[in-house]
Amino acid sequence: MNSLFEQLKTKAVSNRQRIILPESTEPRTLRAANQIIADNVADVILIGNKTEILAQAATMQLPHIEKAQVIDPDNSEAVEKYAQLFYELRKSKGITIDDARKKVKDPLYLGCLIIKNGEADGQVAGAMNTTGNVLRAAFQVLKTQPGVSTVSGAFIMLLPGGSPYGERGIMVFADCAVVPDPDAKQLAEIAVLTERTARDLAGINPKVAMLSFSTKGSAKHERVDKVVEATQLAKEMNPNMEIDGELQADAALVPSVGASKAPGSAIAGKANVLVFPDLGVGNIAYKLVQRLAGATAVGPVLQGLGAPVNDLSRGCNEDDIYKTILLTCNQAIARKA
Repeated sequence: MNSLFEQLKTKAVSNRQRIILPESTEPRTLRAANQIIADNVADVILIGNKTEILAQAATMQLPHIEKAQVIDPDNSEAVEKYAQLFYELRKSKGITIDDARKKVKDPLYLGCLIIKNGEADGQVAGAMNTTGNVLRAAFQVLKTQPGVSTVSGAFIMLLPGGSPYGERGIMVFADCAVVPDPDAKQLAEIAVLTERTARDLAGINPKVAMLSFSTKGSAKHERVDKVVEATQLAKEMNPNMEIDGELQADAALVPSVGASKAPGSAIAGKANVLVFPDLGVGNIAYKLVQRLAGATAVGPVLQGLGAPVNDLSRGCNEDDIYKTILLTCNQAIARKA
């Protein structure tokens, strides 16, 4: 396991969190859950029928699953308790108590309601469900953090050994997963949240570059203006963060280019957090770095939700799920701190 994840694991073991896995009969999820329990990383909560889950675990030879807490969405007492909570949260949107009772039978919603009720700390899903389904439940139940209007997705990029970029070969990219075309305020929020992710999860001292096709006025365009405005707003939101923009990618990363294009910048040539102007750029960039440079892309880590909920790719493997649970534990620990 990469040294970053060893650090995250050590922190999780010493401060155990309660993590919900709503896709409780999905084989990769069960194998990851079994290992998480074996390693004492987290207290696992599975949503589903306990008899079915334990039978599948026995067939797959996963002995530690019996130590997980199981909450059955068909249990009438649990359904009524969380249905009342969901009804109170959403009655202003026109839902009835009967609507709420039906919705609570969806494990994604039930998981978020358990977190909302203070009985769990985070949720990991997406091995079976689409990103839209995972996010919809989180938005409706957990909403966003106080003072935050935008949820975004960051990737922790682990660059190949010997790479001169990032801090110890670690960089953080955002937004690569959620917001197609953020306005200046949304982009500023993304920067502030990504700086926090870089500090709390990637374990680096964040130096944030707001990227553009222009460096310090070398081009004139409304898209450049957006990045300039977002940079200023981010500084106002968090005066202590190290941030600069607008910067082209080479000016952000290469010391000689940074010195030439943005003399006097504390970030140019030293950036380890890259904030992209829109989702198209961010998504393409992380995939290019992943494929062409051989980097490991960890994420997306969802930022800005009212509690830690993270989405998996449906093509994920057991190790991806394990690592995402580690990240979610550490997000929860950082929130409480």
